[in-house]
Amino acid sequence: MTKNKMNFSGTFYPDEKNELLKYFDYFKTSEEKIELDINPRAIIVPHAGYIYSGSVANIAYNLSKNINSKRIIVVGPSHRYYLDGASVCMFDFYETPLGDLPIDKEFASNLIKKYNWLNFDENAHMEHSTETQMPFIKNYFDKKVLEIVYGKIDFDELSLLISELLKDKDNFVVISTDLSHFHSLEEANILDQNCIDAIRKQDINLLDENCEACGIIGIMALINASKKLNYKVEFLDYKTSYDVTKDDKSVVGYSSFILGEDIVI
Repeated sequence: MTKNKMNFSGTFYPDEKNELLKYFDYFKTSEEKIELDINPRAIIVPHAGYIYSGSVANIAYNLSKNINSKRIIVVGPSHRYYLDGASVCMFDFYETPLGDLPIDKEFASNLIKKYNWLNFDENAHMEHSTETQMPFIKNYFDKKVLEIVYGKIDFDELSLLISELLKDKDNFVVISTDLSHFHSLEEANILDQNCIDAIRKQDINLLDENCEACGIIGIMALINASKKLNYKVEFLDYKTSYDVTKDDKSVVGYSSFILGEDIVI
């Protein structure tokens, strides 16, 4: 039995189960109530340390907790390892402080056969953009997972995969990204608002021209797929590291969204 081990527990998020559960309880009690008018099929969430961005991500997970999907596919950019294309994790389990998540290896293997830019490169999976999502998934869904880490790839190629995934009701997609990095608070707010507006409008050109985000390829791929599927986008939350550090000289931005179909009454 092989596991994708935790590499960022104790730094990005607590490595103790009880401490991690306290975070989730705090996030839920402190967030505003939002009434959705869509059925969640995908979310865009940040991946910084939980103390900075955990509350922003939590809203998306909490609002999506009743989905009927069988597997959760996490898509995030590679920060430490150069990749041509993307890698899908083929270990048996993904380790979290709340217990292991089973990886849907059969489903992953079928994707590798279909997309020539997709393979399994073990070195790509020591990646915080995707690992930080796994405790949320264990806490709110506890379903099978896929982890896809991408490097150098065109968004339209990745979008073909995401479109295929979303057409299957058994799949729920998580796109991992932070927004602007290391600008002043004032500059960050302007840059991040550009990105938020582009996502809300589902405007690929605006995203390409005006959005500073480490996961911009994933965002563009999802928005491209979302438009074809006639999904709606609901903006949830926006914060920066300033909310915690009170340093307005160099901040990082975080935002979350839910995408999905109209609720049929």
